[in-house]
Amino acid sequence: MENYQRTASLQLQERMAETVRRLIVVAGPRQIGKTTAVHQVLRGRLQASYQFHAVDAPTSSANDLPTDFSTQAGSGLVFRSGNDTTRDEKWLIERWQAARLAARAWYNQSMEALLAGKPPQAMAPDTAPTPYALVFDEIQHIANWSGVVKGLWDQDRAQGLAMHVVVLGSAPLLMQRGLSESLMGRFELLEMTHWSYSEMRDCFGFTLDQYIYFGGYPGPAPLVIQGQELRWRNEVLHSLIEPNLVKDILALARIEKPAVLRQLFELGCSYSGQIVALTKLLVQLNDAGNTTTLTHYLMLLRAAGLLAGLEKYAAQVIRQRAAPPKLNVLNTAFVSVYCGKTFAQARADHALWGHLVESSIGAHLLNSAVDGMRVAYWRESPFEVDFVLQHGDRIAALEVKSAAHDQSARKGLRVFAEKHARLNIRTEVLGGDDFALADALTHPASHWLPEP
Repeated sequence: MENYQRTASLQLQERMAETVRRLIVVAGPRQIGKTTAVHQVLRGRLQASYQFHAVDAPTSSANDLPTDFSTQAGSGLVFRSGNDTTRDEKWLIERWQAARLAARAWYNQSMEALLAGKPPQAMAPDTAPTPYALVFDEIQHIANWSGVVKGLWDQDRAQGLAMHVVVLGSAPLLMQRGLSESLMGRFELLEMTHWSYSEMRDCFGFTLDQYIYFGGYPGPAPLVIQGQELRWRNEVLHSLIEPNLVKDILALARIEKPAVLRQLFELGCSYSGQIVALTKLLVQLNDAGNTTTLTHYLMLLRAAGLLAGLEKYAAQVIRQRAAPPKLNVLNTAFVSVYCGKTFAQARADHALWGHLVESSIGAHLLNSAVDGMRVAYWRESPFEVDFVLQHGDRIAALEVKSAAHDQSARKGLRVFAEKHARLNIRTEVLGGDDFALADALTHPASHWLPEP
């Protein structure tokens, strides 16, 4: 996995070689490889050209292995130990100021090497020095981080400092809040999502069935290959789901009923791929309050990369929001962890496998939808369309099938197209056999939209 590069890693490498223009933000759910992607880029640079700080590294004592990969100016990555690692605004400012000194030293050193005809890292003699890089991992753990970064970033721009600043965050809620409140117009977002079928296949050798059941988490993937399914389940539950719920949502957002949030997520995983009225969920949740609370919690779960409540496609916004949501996990590993069946048992259960297949396609569409693309569903009894993609005036209506089907599978698509005949619509059935399903999972959501 260390040598496998996702698209975001290649994009980050390109950005960090360019002239400094914007703060670079790498954001996404936990344990999907954000830190790995940054390390891959940094390994291709000289140590004197960057600093990396893990904001969430635990405080070290004299008897502990050092865990703070902070750096001294111009010296690359070095270990630091001791109890001087309180991460707050003061710590952030101090690290930034040290990086400024290192950035100027790196620039001067690079210019001297260029003038002498000995540029570092095979740089062409007539090119500008590669900008210095300052990286903060899990920056959302610092209170008021965005306000501090704004002030420091603006100072650097005023002085023309050639230093890229990269911030990583696993709590989308707090990251979004900081970016919208203080850093609007100052950053470029590189958003990383759960791993796709193509990535899990190419990196770990996952089969189609393995991806549908075990989902797209790279960390526990080797356990799947080794046949250690119980260990895989425990790691997903305790190392991936729990930190998402406890650290990213319960600790960073105001939750009046944390037990309800947890129950809603578990129940949502069992209903993934299904349209469920919020009133029905209220009956099954203890002390849930009202539907407004559940709607809010669904928004939080989606922002954390866990569970989405898709709206019904309708021309009128009021009708969209009044309809019951269609629940869909962002990673099918969540469904499998709570379904109570092993991989072999799930594969033999046609009903459960059908839900997993539809959830897998839904998660893929949600994770690959970009540039404001909307993922919804449509239903006017007795007709239904599994997924509706919309980007501007272009619409794709998609029906998902886990097994062979006849023309009746297109009935809902035909009714949808007839009712929206004035729109630019493409209709498609995804799946039906393993080849077609695998093909559908290798294309991003935009692939299914009609031509403009």
